[in-house]
Amino acid sequence: MSTWLTEFADALSAGDGDRTAALFADESYWRDLVSFTWNLVTVEGPAGAADLVRSEAARQASPVSFSVDGTPTESDGITEAWLKFETAIGRGTGHLRLNAEGRAWTLLTTLDELKGHEEPRGERRPFGTEHGANPDRVTWRERREAEAAELGYTRQPEVVIIGGGQGGIALGARLRQLGVEAIIVESNERPGDSWRKRYKSLALHDPVWYDHLPYLKFPDNWPVFAPKDKIGDWLEMYTRVMELNYWGSTTAKNATYDEAAGEWSVVVDRAGEEVTLRPKQLVFALGVSGKPNIPEIPGRETFQGEVQHSSQHPGPDAYKGKKVVVIGSNNSAFDICGALWEVGADVTMVQRSSTHIIKSDTLMEYGLGDLYSERALANGVDTYTADMIFASLPYRIMHTFQKPTYDKAREVDADFYRRLTDAGFDLDFGDDDSGLFMKYLRRGSGYYIDVGAADLVADGKVKLVRGQISELSEKEVVLADGTRLEADLVVLATGYGSMNQRAADIIGQEMADKVGKVWGLGSDTTKDPGPWEGEQRNMWKPTQQEALFFHGGNLHQSRFYSLYLALQLKARSVGIPTPVHARQESHHTA
Repeated sequence: MSTWLTEFADALSAGDGDRTAALFADESYWRDLVSFTWNLVTVEGPAGAADLVRSEAARQASPVSFSVDGTPTESDGITEAWLKFETAIGRGTGHLRLNAEGRAWTLLTTLDELKGHEEPRGERRPFGTEHGANPDRVTWRERREAEAAELGYTRQPEVVIIGGGQGGIALGARLRQLGVEAIIVESNERPGDSWRKRYKSLALHDPVWYDHLPYLKFPDNWPVFAPKDKIGDWLEMYTRVMELNYWGSTTAKNATYDEAAGEWSVVVDRAGEEVTLRPKQLVFALGVSGKPNIPEIPGRETFQGEVQHSSQHPGPDAYKGKKVVVIGSNNSAFDICGALWEVGADVTMVQRSSTHIIKSDTLMEYGLGDLYSERALANGVDTYTADMIFASLPYRIMHTFQKPTYDKAREVDADFYRRLTDAGFDLDFGDDDSGLFMKYLRRGSGYYIDVGAADLVADGKVKLVRGQISELSEKEVVLADGTRLEADLVVLATGYGSMNQRAADIIGQEMADKVGKVWGLGSDTTKDPGPWEGEQRNMWKPTQQEALFFHGGNLHQSRFYSLYLALQLKARSVGIPTPVHARQESHHTA
């Protein structure tokens, strides 16, 4: 291990691609998060590693030192080790897997901090008060009030973040700690309202150990699956504690980029006041999805009942005794069906395409338990370590690590899956049987983490039909095969479009097309067209539009990737050159 690392450091320092290539196996993957590429990039094979080492970004990084951190381990012919390294611009962490021949199979390198711009934490934390007498003393509250009054008006922020959910808030916290002035623009009034305003039964489907935000973990007695209003309160508290400049009741109307000036003009409506912000960097933090997908349905104007998208559904209380048809069969559809059934509605689910389902207990035990659980914590795997282990698995081969979890699920939950399919449910486990995470990473949808509602379908308590909606009559939903479903309410649990589509409303379609599709890997699986990118498309990294970034995902991704995006933004704010290696092309449109 030490010999490999010494040879690698020497070759990297010399920019010697040939020597670097000799250290990598024919099937190998080097995933770099900012440290040597100013990008999020996975290169493949010896040629990919050689190309990275010869890049301008790697030459600028000019590595200073590499060392093994801790004791390497060996299993099944693979030797693993954690690494620490320094470059001319920062300090980082790495993870290396060597095959039996002593060549690299996987390498992860991540930038942890920029030299001279470290976060004020640990021994560098601020003192917090000023001892002694000072007639010109300014209190913490006075400083915060002055900042709120000035920023965006007499003083411009470095960064504007459009979107104030968990993604925007996590990034805002990172930037605050790095000393980068940012404003978060959110149309909802309060932080957390994007959760509070959703349907009544909404809750996190990911377990608590997976969902911490940066700097401030959930309490030890926090529920495993937090309800939406509890999450809303947490986000509001977090925003205040982390001292974020959060502009609620503010809608971004349009944004244009002045290349000559190197700044954006972002016009927002702040509670009825039009304000023009002029940041250097613009970030869209819109979660995974964009605008609601609301299909055009013939006959909607004649339908006498209500039609709602799932994002507009207020909850079940008003629909006791009503006939409800829910179009869709993913997370929102099941949650809404379950809540409606509980209040006594007559509920029918319309499944349009196959859906993956994994029971929450099974996912926690076999899918997440080794990394994110009380068991993992007892074994010394904290959140940071779990995140790094997960990040060390290249996307190209991640499905092979995921497949055993879902093979096990089909074994232990065989009766559950049999009852679902006997009820007529069209079940799948992904194109290559790799299950939930790969579906999420590839397409952002197509699954349900079961917290009970699927049993209602399996038991026939929520009725199930399969097909495509054709039209609405005065009182019925009509499917393409002629099936007619009486309905007082139709809920369109039909998902959301790409973030790119929502961004186009603000930056214009031409610029959105220049950026290309956001999210997915290019795996050539269902709803994830190629070419292969090796990373999430246009997420957390430079795009084809200068000074424009996208950030978001689930709470885990918001926590983890916010650091790497914040470091890129900080470097730009202080004038550190950021030559980007392998910037993504605009292969994909929204």
